[in-house]
Amino acid sequence: MRTLLVFFVTATTLQAADLSVGFAEVDVTPTLDPAKPVYIAGFGHNRAATKVHDPIMARAVVLSDGKQKVALVCVDVVGLFNSVAESVRKQLEGFAYVCVSSTHNHEGPDTLGLWGKSPFVSGVDKGYMKEVEAGIVTGIKNADKAMKPATARIGTVNAPELLHDAREPYVKHDDLVAIRFEATDGKPVGVLVQWNCHPETMDSKNTELTADYVGTTVAELRKSQGCPVAYFTGTVGGLMTSLHVPVKNARGDELKDGTWEKTEEFGRLVARAAEKALKDAKPVTLTPIEARQKVVHIPVANELYKIGWRVGVLERTFYVWDKDPYPAKPEVTTDLTKPGAIRTEVGYLKLGDVDVAVIPGEIYPELVLGKVQDPPDAGADFADAPVEPSIYGQLKGKYKMLIGLGNDEIGYILPKRQWDAKAPFCYGRKKAQYGEENSVGPEAGPVLCQAFKELVNKK
Repeated sequence: MRTLLVFFVTATTLQAADLSVGFAEVDVTPTLDPAKPVYIAGFGHNRAATKVHDPIMARAVVLSDGKQKVALVCVDVVGLFNSVAESVRKQLEGFAYVCVSSTHNHEGPDTLGLWGKSPFVSGVDKGYMKEVEAGIVTGIKNADKAMKPATARIGTVNAPELLHDAREPYVKHDDLVAIRFEATDGKPVGVLVQWNCHPETMDSKNTELTADYVGTTVAELRKSQGCPVAYFTGTVGGLMTSLHVPVKNARGDELKDGTWEKTEEFGRLVARAAEKALKDAKPVTLTPIEARQKVVHIPVANELYKIGWRVGVLERTFYVWDKDPYPAKPEVTTDLTKPGAIRTEVGYLKLGDVDVAVIPGEIYPELVLGKVQDPPDAGADFADAPVEPSIYGQLKGKYKMLIGLGNDEIGYILPKRQWDAKAPFCYGRKKAQYGEENSVGPEAGPVLCQAFKELVNKK
């Protein structure tokens, strides 16, 4: 027993000497001007913001093992295209890897273009996007400056009661991951929380800018943990949402979607789940750090997205698709009548005992957890499609975590054999379920999952 005790103390001392971490956050709330509407993303068109309820933040974490540094950032917006991540990286030096992600907030400013005044008018303010980029860069630099030697503890908790699955087959990714970093004197340095849920509790009629429940979750944890908190979104496809989750107030009254009372109470419940995970957290080694990324081209079959690119609602480079996800010389095209593709990336971080998948969109839980329906429903459009290699199935670390909308937002990423856009529809339904209309196409899942498998397992 004494020998074991000495071993644990020695391991902790070594980690304190190796691991350094810094946290920072930057307010990137847009300025409201009646002459220049700020359109709110996530539901319908022409939802102009009338006031700011709480700030839109960019939260950054920088980790170092003494040899290399990585930066993780999450912004309270609906999504950020790969071009933003690339631009941010060009403004930084000395980082082995930078991940720029978003919470997928449906109550913040439009940062993609899809929710402007009309379907044919972009909702993006280019000046504001520059402010977001600058805020991300500042956050990373400030977190870098704030770095100090630290140890870490990790905890997980399952919270299926805090998720509503809006699409059959009902598969939830319901584990919350929380990591607390402590300085060598035992004082808290920061907390990283990763949870798998759409921040959309305020629903479609809200006109006040807000981080939705994430703002409350972060504020509650800052108070209880006494340190900065960075929140990251994970698996949200399929559809993992806070809408329709039963939430009651202290009197036992069930709270309604689209109200501040439910949004704030839901945020508190997520914070309580994180606190539970942290209460039982165990020491974890987060060094050495290994970072990998892989560029991949995804074919685009969604005609609505093509129209969006054609009319300028979506600003993104379109490439010729020749059935090769890794073209040696990608050819840019403006001819959207022929097969085309977008360029994106997948990422993999090995932080000691923690494996982190970085996925560029809203991936379905089935693809993460290895729970793709088998046998497929007879009504599926591609019932003969093979099952994709699962994301978590590639990760061999003691702990697993996923950052969704990482370095891009390409929409929903579905298992191909669950694609169901044409009649007859699955599960005896009279109409198609929601999902396919916000996906680049049925090949996104197979191509991305295969690319991630190759990335993790390359020698």
